Amino acid sequence: MKDKILKIIKTEVFRYLLFGGLTTIVSIGSYAIFSNALSADGKISPLGVQLANIFSWILAVAFAYITNKLFVFESKSFKLEVIRREASSFAAARLFSLGVEALWLFVLTYFGVNDKIAKITGQVFVVILNYIFSKLLILKKDKKEKN
Repeated sequence: MKDKILKIIKTEVFRYLLFGGLTTIVSIGSYAIFSNALSADGKISPLGVQLANIFSWILAVAFAYITNKLFVFESKSFKLEVIRREASSFAAARLFSLGVEALWLFVLTYFGVNDKIAKITGQVFVVILNYIFSKLLILKKDKKEKN
């Protein structure tokens, strides 16, 4: 049983979900802080929702890049050209998923859904998109690094 548990923990999907969960906590937690700071009398404007989302996105992307690179996809190269390519591709993919999330937040809050509920549900789409982009396009092990 112990070997089965260790094998599961060592899997890429488990690590992605673990660090993705932590990234989601960073995203939602910082969103709550920023949205509360941008609220007036307990209400937040549509612009405030988007600003809070962008600020939380910046923190979450920085956290996700570091953890995904080192612990999930194990892209261990620290060559400047590799980091430049990975970081710019990572940010571009995350910008795309930010656009998806921003649209989701806009539509749901427009129809009266609580902004924090909309943020949490939008994370489902973001996690799936980000895994696909990271796995297939961005954080690939150098062929020399593979065992």
